[in-house]
Amino acid sequence: MKIALIGYGKMGHMIEKIARERGHEIVSIIDIDNREDLKSDAFKSADVAIEFTVPTTAIDNINACFDAGVPVVCGTTGWTKQIEDVKATMTKKNGTLFWSSNYSVGVNIFMAVNKYLAKIMNGFTQYNVEMTEVHHIHKLDAPSGTAITLAEGILENLDRKSNWSKEVEGSSSDIAIKSIREGEVPGIHTIRYESGVDSIEITHDAKSREGFALGAVLAAEFTAGKKGFYTTADMFKF
Repeated sequence: MKIALIGYGKMGHMIEKIARERGHEIVSIIDIDNREDLKSDAFKSADVAIEFTVPTTAIDNINACFDAGVPVVCGTTGWTKQIEDVKATMTKKNGTLFWSSNYSVGVNIFMAVNKYLAKIMNGFTQYNVEMTEVHHIHKLDAPSGTAITLAEGILENLDRKSNWSKEVEGSSSDIAIKSIREGEVPGIHTIRYESGVDSIEITHDAKSREGFALGAVLAAEFTAGKKGFYTTADMFKF
């Protein structure tokens, strides 16, 4: 399979390594200094593009993939308030977008467990729930996209909660998400249910970026040749 990379930081380098190990060819690498290559023949020859950049450029990059007729796997977070507009553009241009806030297999298992636990806890109103997420100091968005996805999974299954809020509960119906930025932490997400007599806690602690990169390549393999919008729920089917 021919892969184009959009974004060539630490994640881009890791994705390149894993893609090559899995027998794929990297036909184009787009970074800050050569974005004009999104219109190149080399880029257009790709079976799929993998995009890991920053929120301010993600939508432009995705639209460039639609224009080039290249399916795109996007791992950038912090832009998805506009996702319905992007999906409308995708449909208009007959494009393909695979998006996830986190491509790690372990995190996606964790997300499934999170939803199931919230469904159980719906019947035990004495427990309040909050979340803490820890990432490296270079991460621009807070809360993380993964934390927001986890919160949405709780909101779907816990009737007493209707919103998430940053750092503290605005009201009893909020899930507080506390964000910590320190060192080079790849990502730690902890969900805690607490009552007056005990607490229940689940945590996913990423040891490196490799799990995220592998998941992105698996998503690219899944996406190539398809049309429409996909997420990890379509790929993993827990």
